Amino acid sequence: MNTVRSLTFLFTFWSLTASVIVVGATALLCVLAWRRTGYRRDFGCLELLRLSIVVLTVLLFNQPEWIEEFRPKEKPTIAVLTDASKSMSTQDVAENGSSVRSTRKQSIAPLNDAKFWAPLEGKHDVVIQAFSGGKEATGSDLHAPLAQAQQQFRNLKAIVFASDGDWNEGKPPVEAATALRLKGIPVYVVPAGSAVRLPDLELLSFDAPTFGLVGKSVRIPFTIESTLPREITLPVTLKASDGETVTKEVRVAAMGRTSDWLMWKPKELSDYTLSLEFPKQPDELLAENNKLTAPIAIRQEKLRVLIVESIPRWEYRYLRNALSRDPGVNLSCLLYHPGLSKSGSGNKDYIKQFPGGLDELGKYDVVFLGDVGVESGQLTAEDCRLLKGLVEHQASGLVFMPGWQGKQLSLLETELTELYPVLLDAAQPGGWGSRSPCQFELTETGRRSLLTRLADTQEDNLDVWENLPGFQWCAAVTRAKAGSEVLAVHQDMSNEHGRMPLLAARTFGAGKVLYMGTDGAWRWRKGVEDKYHYRFWGQVVRWMAYQRNMAKGETMRLYYSPEQPQIRQTIELKANVMERSGEPLSAGDVLARIVAPSGKVQSVRFRSTGEEWGEFTAQFTPAENGKHELALACQQTGGSLNAAIFVQGAEVEQIGRAARPEVLAEIARVTHGQVIEPGRLEQVLQSLADLPEQPPAMRRLQLWSHPVTMALLVTLLGLFWIARKVVGLI
Repeated sequence: MNTVRSLTFLFTFWSLTASVIVVGATALLCVLAWRRTGYRRDFGCLELLRLSIVVLTVLLFNQPEWIEEFRPKEKPTIAVLTDASKSMSTQDVAENGSSVRSTRKQSIAPLNDAKFWAPLEGKHDVVIQAFSGGKEATGSDLHAPLAQAQQQFRNLKAIVFASDGDWNEGKPPVEAATALRLKGIPVYVVPAGSAVRLPDLELLSFDAPTFGLVGKSVRIPFTIESTLPREITLPVTLKASDGETVTKEVRVAAMGRTSDWLMWKPKELSDYTLSLEFPKQPDELLAENNKLTAPIAIRQEKLRVLIVESIPRWEYRYLRNALSRDPGVNLSCLLYHPGLSKSGSGNKDYIKQFPGGLDELGKYDVVFLGDVGVESGQLTAEDCRLLKGLVEHQASGLVFMPGWQGKQLSLLETELTELYPVLLDAAQPGGWGSRSPCQFELTETGRRSLLTRLADTQEDNLDVWENLPGFQWCAAVTRAKAGSEVLAVHQDMSNEHGRMPLLAARTFGAGKVLYMGTDGAWRWRKGVEDKYHYRFWGQVVRWMAYQRNMAKGETMRLYYSPEQPQIRQTIELKANVMERSGEPLSAGDVLARIVAPSGKVQSVRFRSTGEEWGEFTAQFTPAENGKHELALACQQTGGSLNAAIFVQGAEVEQIGRAARPEVLAEIARVTHGQVIEPGRLEQVLQSLADLPEQPPAMRRLQLWSHPVTMALLVTLLGLFWIARKVVGLI
């Protein structure tokens, strides 16, 4: 670095003329005053001091500045930054208007060749560097390479930036462009790729559940996105790892997204890998995104279900029969029958009293509360508190099934009142009855819900609900609570809040709650026997117990939310840890070791949130899609649990997306650079050669306003005043 120092004055003709006149006049007056004193030495020094003060003032009036120029010894640097992200492999660059297309990376390939920059080597240092590439890169960050260029390259003169503009990580690149503009560094951008997406069909999502039950059909939704200009019908095939296939013809809308689903019925206990795919269409240019895979574990589950009822009404009897005959359900019944000396019965399904303590109640996955309340010989306030904790902290399900006695109104005075999806009408404890049958009417939410799916297609399902035998009694409800999902309403009865809810669900804590406002579901057996009645209650039990049974061992249970996590979405991990004796662990060290599909390992520490219930929570945000292996361990109990979380969603960086040249154009505009098309790369050399030499870095010291200069002037004025007093002029 060469340094040149100089002193300059910012004077004008008039300021210089005035300065000469003032200094000349002052010098003349000083000489005349000195002569009147007989040329005494002390007076001569005084007049010389006066003249010095005037000269210093005149110099400051012309704004003197001390300037240091720093001239670099090395040649200026041209930084060539090329995008190496996955999206640059998109083959959408037309060559000279022909139908042959090359990849975006190929269109900017000359910029990576050192021979291309040979004409600039004499006066510049050209440094070629790729960004957003390699195995560790998960997306495109356009801000980082621009921001780091200022510190990474010495004497940076300009930047050549070649990319498709598709940024999905880091800060907005315009922020780095603003900083480059302040430094006077232009950016010459080379946009690669087409701003219009290629004709393509993409399988966006494949939402297979984590586990299923042997012999039970699994509904698997999927979504296809089309950028084709026409509607097409194509076969979508589901293949299981055992060789079984299921095919469905799907009509895909033009230039939009189409959602549909497939039904698959596993026949054996095993860990399956499911793949969903459809064939490449004639006018589709990209076939790599036509297939997705997902794992699913098929188990032989025994869900623990408890039914608590008072009078054995018809609804209770047929519900008990349906669940007791379900091979995947282990049923317990508690009957508070009026007039009996004690609860229970001789049947093996019955228990004699409400489960006492957390170790007994915590075994149940779903609890049905019929026409029971808080009174002598039935539930207690402590029972209600335990039920609330079972749902909130251990992800169990709770079903409210009120009856004509209105006993559930007493539950509103307990902690269970927070769990109700609806507001009960206390003015009508006995509910509403009618001579003629009334009908359910599904809401929009109910039409999409798995709980109300009584037929394989949506049209058939609506037809089934419209023709179900009606009910002749329902509980009185004011309205649904905020946050609840109303699945079905009364076809005729309404109030100022709208139709009266009959079937409503909500999430409370880690568990789920369902409200069934009638006792006439048993009538659905008319003419079809158990077809709809058994299917409905079987779906309810499995839906409510799904999260609780994601992964469990002898002393540990793990569940997470959302149930079908997406890439880069925060997953709420929850674990219930029990002592060897079965009691919940109040406090302890619970750790999870998570291995991503790429092999990256991450440790997550859980914190205790419900000491009484042994609940521990943690958060995890996956950066990759695919199967994540999770090993859960507790130091105090020595327990461990192995589980898997399958993260869905497409990678952040994808092939086939449209380029974003507007992002690059903004970078060029902000930095006063240029946009140069890939077909005219020679223009880059000419533009860089025409750049003027960079001015040297300068540091200016303004002497006319510097505090030291002002202090010197004040000091001289003080000395002049003192000198006048010494010589006797004052």
